Amino acid sequence: MKIHSFVPCLFLVLTVFDSQMSSQKGLDEPPGKLEIAKHPLVLEPPAGPQARKLDPAKLQREALDLAELARTIPEDVNQTMNGKLPKDLADKLKRIEKLTKRLRGELAF
Repeated sequence: MKIHSFVPCLFLVLTVFDSQMSSQKGLDEPPGKLEIAKHPLVLEPPAGPQARKLDPAKLQREALDLAELARTIPEDVNQTMNGKLPKDLADKLKRIEKLTKRLRGELAF
């Protein structure tokens, strides 16, 4: 008989003990953790690539400028072979490089 009355008392003690332990767990948490749990983090999907606006007139000018500069290089190289170094050859080559990079960047998809 005594065992039958002991089981409900044990159940009551364990229930009270469990409720006290769960309330103490909240005290051990950092202060902002419960507040953060109320507002879950929602990440937005990354933005897709932006459509670039191409300026056809500018691209055409740069392409023509590049072609004109490139057309003069063989003659400059011939002068260099003959012992004459054109003073603007290095500038032309740098300009060609810059135009090429710019056009590649604008037209790359």
